[in-house]
Amino acid sequence: MDIELLEGAGLTRIEAKVYLTMLELGSALAGEITAKSGVHRRCVYDSINRLVEKGLVSYIKTNNRKYFEAAKPERLLGIIDEKKEGINKLMPELNLMHDMAKEEKETLLFKGKQGLKTVFDDQIKEGKEILLWGASTAASDILKYYFPHFDRERARKGINVKIIFDEEARKADYVKKIPLSQVKYLPKEYKSPACTNIYGSKVSIVLWSDNPVAIVINQKEIAEGYRRYFDLMWKIAKK
Repeated sequence: MDIELLEGAGLTRIEAKVYLTMLELGSALAGEITAKSGVHRRCVYDSINRLVEKGLVSYIKTNNRKYFEAAKPERLLGIIDEKKEGINKLMPELNLMHDMAKEEKETLLFKGKQGLKTVFDDQIKEGKEILLWGASTAASDILKYYFPHFDRERARKGINVKIIFDEEARKADYVKKIPLSQVKYLPKEYKSPACTNIYGSKVSIVLWSDNPVAIVINQKEIAEGYRRYFDLMWKIAKK
């Protein structure tokens, strides 16, 4: 008999050995269980008490003597089911703890055009309003065939976007065609190759260059700080 399988049901090695001995003996005195199992008498008594608590052992008194008897093995399945039920009740809290820890610590780096597509796909998946400043017209050249798809998916999901360009972007025809968008402009002195996107609890900072790079920070407090900074610039920017 593989005792380790019984340990998987929550029994200690000694408890498992005592329980198997009792299955063999049927109704028996503690002394008989000790002799048959080879386990120390004190350990046998301790194990029996714990097995009684688990519903795996019962006893009767006859002539002031306790006779112990193992419960049907199906009780082991009941113990496993109880443990599973307990874990299932804890699962929402455990998942919340996991997600909160992940949210607090997650900072990811993406490189190249495919990496940037992953970042913008994540914005679609998040499904929240996107705030964007430092927007560059170079983006439409670097991901020329991707952004029409991005805007279609964003419009299909009803995701609004607020964008702050520099003044030079007023000349670009495609800016006027961006769906579900509000656009404002800052003087060209504020132009930068880096662009900041805020969505949900995340901030992505994209460097638009021949070899583009993006950093995504997933932390609620940081996103809120960037969002307040965006609101300030939105008030300053002009239509």
